[in-house]
Amino acid sequence: MAAVVAATRWWQLLLVLSAAGMGASGAPQPPNILLLLMDDMGWGDLGVYGEPSRETPNLDRMAAEGLLFPNFYSANPLCSPSRAALLTGRLPIRNGFYTTNAHARNAYTPQEIVGGIPDSEQLLPELLKKAGYVSKIVGKWHLGHRPQFHPLKHGFDEWFGSPNCHFGPYDNKARPNIPVYRDWEMVGRYYEEFPINLKTGEANLTQIYLQEALDFIKRQARHHPFFLYWAVDATHAPVYASKPFLGTSQRGRYGDAVREIDDSIGKILELLQDLHVADNTFVFFTSDNGAALISAPEQGGSNGPFLCGKQTTFEGGMREPALAWWPGHVTAGQGRLMDRPIFYYRGDTLMAATLGQHKAHFWTWTNSWENFRQGIDFCPGQNVSGVTTHNLEDHTKLPLIFHLGRDPGERFPLSFASAEYQEALSRITSVVQQHQEALVPAQPQLNVCNWAVMNWAPPGCEKLGKCLTPPESIPKKCLWSH
Repeated sequence: MAAVVAATRWWQLLLVLSAAGMGASGAPQPPNILLLLMDDMGWGDLGVYGEPSRETPNLDRMAAEGLLFPNFYSANPLCSPSRAALLTGRLPIRNGFYTTNAHARNAYTPQEIVGGIPDSEQLLPELLKKAGYVSKIVGKWHLGHRPQFHPLKHGFDEWFGSPNCHFGPYDNKARPNIPVYRDWEMVGRYYEEFPINLKTGEANLTQIYLQEALDFIKRQARHHPFFLYWAVDATHAPVYASKPFLGTSQRGRYGDAVREIDDSIGKILELLQDLHVADNTFVFFTSDNGAALISAPEQGGSNGPFLCGKQTTFEGGMREPALAWWPGHVTAGQGRLMDRPIFYYRGDTLMAATLGQHKAHFWTWTNSWENFRQGIDFCPGQNVSGVTTHNLEDHTKLPLIFHLGRDPGERFPLSFASAEYQEALSRITSVVQQHQEALVPAQPQLNVCNWAVMNWAPPGCEKLGKCLTPPESIPKKCLWSH
């Protein structure tokens, strides 16, 4: 499908496709909904997108039987803000998942963050609940870990997973290991009850998350319409896979993780068919942001032909793999062109905008010279002079414009004097002006950090004997380095 679709608009896509699920009488039959969200998986990681080892047969078959989106965009090149946008349908600048502590800084929700998803935001499961849906999240939440941000306070009925990624192990003194929850209470911590072997990459978490998904589908399939948000994080460094998949990929440990995820998705789709609910279940697959090239090749993926990766507002950071599957309703290969603008934000700053095939950069930046000299490289092997800059460069008076059809790698900006440049600039400027005039920024949620709010004593820690004593509460500005 050639449509340009933003992650903030995937709800609209869902509503359009849901219309196909109406019965002969015209009465709506709400479809079950599965949102399969990958972590740091790149556009070039699936066989159907051209990955040469072809190690994703189930996802490739899902694409062949449904819709493939070559131009699907996340709302941010970092995990937390993009997930907030996916579940609210609103850009991070509108839902509060950004920082104003420094210009154009990426920010997310580590353990010490004070903020999270505001009560004023309406999440997809909250809206679905009004239509009789039962909702479950399996895996990574990442929208705040304090009690008021718990997913069961924002529309979900069940949760098995963690508020953060599987970083660690920590010493439980300077920083606690991250908890894993079942519904309201923690049932253990990463690297303790839920081990991850950093040396070998072995962990059973994907298999645990798979079983949680299968059990939920079996329980709900014949009773209510259900929403399953399956947010696994095996492809986020440090990547992991279970023992049967380790060493089976041509792409190293990252490929092992991808193979296990693909196998798991195959089992989920097979269960839908075995239960005879596939024709009433809409399945959507995508990633939260581009592949983290800083972790590649052993622990990071591929962004195909696109420039840079995670953390950047180049195409590699925000153009994602995306598939829609709904047997009998989504026609294989069907699609149409849409001239819809895409806005690329980094923190509080509109870095770029795309309209049709033209992309205008108002600011360019990868990361600071200081970080780059320390070996932090968001664009390894991809140096484009004047584009992949290590200083935050202002192009607002004369934007750099690329034609993504002819130049998907953003290597050759249009000549400022060309008629094509002038026409594209006029169209994009008009759209950006309309966007900014209508924009009402939310209160930034990612400005304040406090070590005392980390996961020292989550609900349920008493039962497990896992409560830890927090340090003194000293709120301060978060110092975001990228």
